[in-house]
Amino acid sequence: MTTIQAEHFSKALYIVLEETFDNVQGIYLDKGTSLFETLATISAAEASIPVGGKCATLAAQVKHVAFYLDVMEHNVRTQQYERQDWDKIWREVSIVSPEEWELFKADLHASYQRIRQLIADTSEWPSDWHIGGAIAMIAHTAYHLGEIRQALCTLKP
Repeated sequence: MTTIQAEHFSKALYIVLEETFDNVQGIYLDKGTSLFETLATISAAEASIPVGGKCATLAAQVKHVAFYLDVMEHNVRTQQYERQDWDKIWREVSIVSPEEWELFKADLHASYQRIRQLIADTSEWPSDWHIGGAIAMIAHTAYHLGEIRQALCTLKP
């Protein structure tokens, strides 16, 4: 069995994480379409509009991504995997004020920074679960970035 050196995996993870959040390299996103670049173009009023008839607001999407990252970071650091109410944000987050919208974006940025630090603190990737979890963070965030960008096509035709 061939193993991947932790340093190589961490470096690749950083590159894809940065692409997703704030520094498009052209790996899978187009210039100007990272999550933070996208969110910078959205007002609180736009973030408060439900996407489609039964979908959550963009604000809820952002809050959900931050929550997901926080749960993943907590799980890895503590090795405790507590049951979460994943639907709570979808039920509770809707209309946001401009101040709340800025706070949501700041909270997401803080969650992102904690994930970057978690990767820096990780000297080995001991199991498939750890590697899969790292990849899942990217996939999950990319999914919601796609949802947000698709919604913008409706909001800003």
